[in-house]
Amino acid sequence: MNWDKLKIFHAVAEAGSFTSATVVLNISQSAISRQIQSLEEDLNVKLFERHARGLTLTENGEYVYKTVREVISKLKEVETSLGDKKNKPTGKLTVSTVVSFGTTWLTPRIQEFMQLNPEIEIELIFDDKELDLSTRQADIGIFMRRPKQLNYIQKKLININYHIYGSPKYLEKHGYPKTVKDLDKHKFISFGRGAPSPVYNPDWALKLGMKDNKKRKTVMKVNSVYGLLLAVQSGVGLAALPDYLTIKQPNIVKVLPKIEGPITEAHFVYPQSLKNEARVRAFRNFLYSKISEWEF
Repeated sequence: MNWDKLKIFHAVAEAGSFTSATVVLNISQSAISRQIQSLEEDLNVKLFERHARGLTLTENGEYVYKTVREVISKLKEVETSLGDKKNKPTGKLTVSTVVSFGTTWLTPRIQEFMQLNPEIEIELIFDDKELDLSTRQADIGIFMRRPKQLNYIQKKLININYHIYGSPKYLEKHGYPKTVKDLDKHKFISFGRGAPSPVYNPDWALKLGMKDNKKRKTVMKVNSVYGLLLAVQSGVGLAALPDYLTIKQPNIVKVLPKIEGPITEAHFVYPQSLKNEARVRAFRNFLYSKISEWEF
């Protein structure tokens, strides 16, 4: 059934005559008459009684008018709801990031966001593997490197700086390195296999000061940056860690603080399909406000 015909029928029924309906529809009276006649033929019923004063609905016409009016009302509700959805932060929002950033930085701040946006239902997914946002495994990704997918909307969030760290217990036993050469005497923990590394060039500390691209031997490997932190804090050895992970953490000391590792960029990422969603804007604005308050 042609929806345009139904809209014209609705306008005529509301106006009470073809003449009055021309003002509302901005089409000629003859065109309106043809559309009404065509609709009556489609439905095989008479919709209007025609008389000198105008038009009145038949019994069948009343039924069709009531149905079309309800449909139009529902469509207006949908339109209003979609408008509110774009302008008011509501609904479910799934955010994905690496375990280390999610557990130590994001989670302690998420309660404030929830208080500011009570109608948003937050789901946090912490995984060192980058989820596919194009298939909606998550709505938003906080990636520890620039995403390869060019169809994402992406914006730099922060610079991630790296240093070498150890625990006071370990350093008291094995000594504090004063030069890069001193690192050769120490035990190292490195990022292991099992998941794509969220760290660019994770072996930089193992190669630091070494010739011919050789690497220092490791006593332990962990396939999680957060796991590296825990291993360092327990006194296993030294490891290269992102600075954000060590802020306000106990049992952690920066070693050779003037020696910096590679600087990488964390990015705020979401698919093009969500660029007008109020809940995404709300989370983005909150995240950047918290980042601007935090020094690391």
